[in-house]
Amino acid sequence: MPQVDSPPPNPPGRPLPPEQLIRRRDALKASLPKPKNGAGRNLKQAIATGVGLGAVVLLCIFVIPYGWYPFVAVAVWLGSHEVLRRLREVGYLVPRLVILLGGQVMLWSSWPFGAQGLVASFVATVLVLMFGRLFRNGRSTPPQNYLRDTAIGVFVLVWIPLFGSFAAMLSLLSRDGVPGQLYIVTFIVCVIANDVGGYVAGVLFGSHPLAPAVSPKKSLEGFAGSVVFGIIAGALCSEFLIHDTWWRGAIMGFGLVICATLGDLVESQFKRELGIKDMSNLLPGHGGVMDRVDGMLPAAMVTWLFMNLMAQM
Repeated sequence: MPQVDSPPPNPPGRPLPPEQLIRRRDALKASLPKPKNGAGRNLKQAIATGVGLGAVVLLCIFVIPYGWYPFVAVAVWLGSHEVLRRLREVGYLVPRLVILLGGQVMLWSSWPFGAQGLVASFVATVLVLMFGRLFRNGRSTPPQNYLRDTAIGVFVLVWIPLFGSFAAMLSLLSRDGVPGQLYIVTFIVCVIANDVGGYVAGVLFGSHPLAPAVSPKKSLEGFAGSVVFGIIAGALCSEFLIHDTWWRGAIMGFGLVICATLGDLVESQFKRELGIKDMSNLLPGHGGVMDRVDGMLPAAMVTWLFMNLMAQM
């Protein structure tokens, strides 16, 4: 049989026929890795909200004088309010004003007095919580569910205002001319790297649950992505932003990822026991404030601790 010649390639500058463009597009799609899992949220809304929050954070760090403390204080107030409202919906009797006002005292006392002021105000708030709940019904009527309500109140104080105060205190760190703003940026970059690495690896490759009894959607692959991105971000930020050794930054990034992941699991279990999906709908695409900062809160504590040690070395 006579050989059939293939059609000559398109001359340079001439557009390809529509059917050839379609074939190339389909071949490109087939070569890309197929996501194993869905995003779980409205991705466009989540990105838009994230960009807006990022702009506010940058303003509070670099433009508004002393803007970081007020920003964290508002986040702590809103997060505490969300949690307390959800607890009241299922019957917990937790003194709202004690926790909201005590949390603010804890955070703001850490500005002039550092960790000592934070611990002292935390202990004082716990005492008010314990004694106030004891006599909620007067001296003649015994309190109901005293241990349960007091324990959950102390848990909220630790989870939100105590951990949040460590995020605020990042702005007080300074060493060798490195301002506190760069320590905050390092923390935020590592948190973003943790989220992005976990999201990408989880969506593309996630198939082995990390803790199925607590959060079935979190995968070992997503955790591995968070670890890789977090370590890289910590090493780069340590080397180029806060002028420390890259390996200490890598250790800090790894510790941040561990605490952020555990913080996510804590909030997942909290919502599971209360039978809710989101803390609120304040942040489109994310849920509530606590749905956004659940992992950041404990991660802020370990970041402050590690950076404080690094600043003193």
